[in-house]
Amino acid sequence: MKNNVAPNRPDDEREDEHVGHSHSHGGGSHSDGSRSSGSHSDGSHSSGTHSHGSHSHAHHHHAHAPAAGHGRAFALAVALNVAIVMMQAVYGVIAHSTALLADAGHNLSDVLGLLLAWGATWLATRRPSARFTFGFGSSSILASLANAALLLFACGVIVAEAIGRLMNPAPVAGLAVFVVATVGMVVNGISAWLFMRGQKEDLNIRGAFLHMAADAGVSAAVALSGLAILYTNWTWLDPVMSLLVVAVIVYGTWGLLRDSAHLALDAVPPGVDMQRIRDYLADQPGVVDVHDLHVWALSTTGNALSAHLVMPAGHPGDESLDGIVVTLRERFSMQHATLQVDLGTTEHRCAMDHPPHAH
Repeated sequence: MKNNVAPNRPDDEREDEHVGHSHSHGGGSHSDGSRSSGSHSDGSHSSGTHSHGSHSHAHHHHAHAPAAGHGRAFALAVALNVAIVMMQAVYGVIAHSTALLADAGHNLSDVLGLLLAWGATWLATRRPSARFTFGFGSSSILASLANAALLLFACGVIVAEAIGRLMNPAPVAGLAVFVVATVGMVVNGISAWLFMRGQKEDLNIRGAFLHMAADAGVSAAVALSGLAILYTNWTWLDPVMSLLVVAVIVYGTWGLLRDSAHLALDAVPPGVDMQRIRDYLADQPGVVDVHDLHVWALSTTGNALSAHLVMPAGHPGDESLDGIVVTLRERFSMQHATLQVDLGTTEHRCAMDHPPHAH
């Protein structure tokens, strides 16, 4: 996120709304000496019961930003998987293998998933605009959610095909299945390795990694079934192996779907300890209370925070708030922080804690 854009969060839909209050910001200044922080100073309220001393904004790169070079990884993985899809589809028809055709369909969904993740990674690098003041980092959350949905859809297709083949058995060319599936396993294993770096920190990259790892697992299972059919002629192994692989994929995908849905709903990101953050803010000199504390994900690698600090002695100065913002970034991984100083002269109630009035 660029420092010349300072999205003001407290007065919009993500932050609490002060019913009957209008904020009048007399002036503001940014301190961007090293691209680490900035601050706004609010003059007064034209109406309302709160006196807010300051808003402090931080624009930081997340401590665990995805490593560079994933663009090449995406390009290579897409090219390899397109080749595998074509090979598996052709030989799946020739060998009469449902497992091979299902694997081809699964790989095709992975190509779409990779393109989604790649597009989201590119969008995340774009600068914020007047309309998208927080940039396009949240596209990575949508991509990871779509990837999970695609994986589950592919599993449904595989199940349908496997059940159909169980009900209507057909001869399977075991050797062709084994060779093609083995090639697919190697290619998908290489593709998964390309996304090994960064998949723990970035949910979007994790989605791409799971796609490739799941494909490698499917191909390995298909290869084993082809080898077994070659020596035993047990054709029912082909669809049964597909069903077993689906169970493994669903189990592994559920966590990705859950985490992606939580981030899309602005839940507190995994690994963020709200109580530790609250305790840290409350321990700052001059702070007697912390309220309206909100944390949400800007992307699959960056978080945002907003909070009100009750400081009866008034604004502690930009340098003090800048220090708090830097600590929030470095210790708590808050890429963008907005702090608002209250004098505590009135009782404040966060609008998010109360249901909206019906109109």
